[in-house]
Amino acid sequence: MIKDFIFQNPVRVYFGQDQLQHLREEIEQYGQRVLLVYGGESIKKIGLYQKITKALEGLQVFELPGIQPNPLVEKVRYGANMCKTHKVDVVLAVGGGSTIDASKWIAAGACADCDVWNFFSTDDTPKKALPLISVLTLAATGSEMNMGGVISNPDTKQKLGRTSPLLYPKASFLDPTVTYSVGKYQTACGSADILSHIIETYFNTGSSMYLLDSFMEGMMKTVIRYAPIAMQQPDNYEARANLMWCSSWAINGFARACQNCAWSCHAMEHELSAFYDITHGLGLAILTPHWMEYCLKEENMDRYVKFATNVFGIDPTLPKEQLAKAGIKALADFLYNTLGLSSTLTQIKIDDTEFDTMAKKACAGGVINGFVPLTPEDVKAIYTKCL
Repeated sequence: MIKDFIFQNPVRVYFGQDQLQHLREEIEQYGQRVLLVYGGESIKKIGLYQKITKALEGLQVFELPGIQPNPLVEKVRYGANMCKTHKVDVVLAVGGGSTIDASKWIAAGACADCDVWNFFSTDDTPKKALPLISVLTLAATGSEMNMGGVISNPDTKQKLGRTSPLLYPKASFLDPTVTYSVGKYQTACGSADILSHIIETYFNTGSSMYLLDSFMEGMMKTVIRYAPIAMQQPDNYEARANLMWCSSWAINGFARACQNCAWSCHAMEHELSAFYDITHGLGLAILTPHWMEYCLKEENMDRYVKFATNVFGIDPTLPKEQLAKAGIKALADFLYNTLGLSSTLTQIKIDDTEFDTMAKKACAGGVINGFVPLTPEDVKAIYTKCL
């Protein structure tokens, strides 16, 4: 039985090479005072910073550079205070998912009387947020078209994600040519992140829809086809465009319309990132095949069979268990051999020292009610399989 659902996504997307011509008109809908948020020097090296500042000439622009991967709450606090001090009208995020996530919570923090971490440590939710516009530079998290944002707090060793309809960007600019400068490693990690978003939804406990299953299978095949091309031919527009649009649709709410269970790999990976500050997509790449293997059971094997046959084209006449395991192996081969990502935690110098603590935090004191419910003992066992 297909469950009822509500789907709404209000983000206006400008996709293509020449869409920044619309940036100023979008910003001026909300005011004249802009907080420009970005990461390092890369947007200056590729000329994107110069294009944006030229488009904003005549407006009052305040800059907040230095947003890092796994963005820190302290930087978000600083940005929120900047907005209050300078009476900012609109936040402009230029970067990948980390920059956009940080900007979302800056926009919320700018309108809040409480510390922004309250939105993560309590049940408090934003009541208001400044309008946000994003210019995407990396296909990975899909933050440009959703209402979620993940922030890290090194003081508490927590990396947490929260959502609010107030955090949807008003508009997002997606120019595939901006991602030409993204190197092989980050392209691989971003592609693994996109795949994980789809897999966490595809492996679902309830009834799905043929439409949504086919849609997700198509997106996974898109990543599998185009990620290697983008890595070998970084200026291949077709490859970059497909990855960029796939990134947005993997986690904009459409595929999750029939989702019945929590995500598991993300909860486990957030602990790895919180404790060891690793690249999110890399952590997901290491975890996902081991999680799939751990969760494989007779009663859920049909989902693995669909994955193996429809995504990787494995011979459907093989015995079901053999098919299921072949699908997992094909995914691992793609992540570790085709994309060249590390296959174990040991390779990235993570041992089992913190596994007990991380497993308990991943389960938030209870159970991850995912595709297969996971206790802290289960999570620890998956971490251990990843060594």
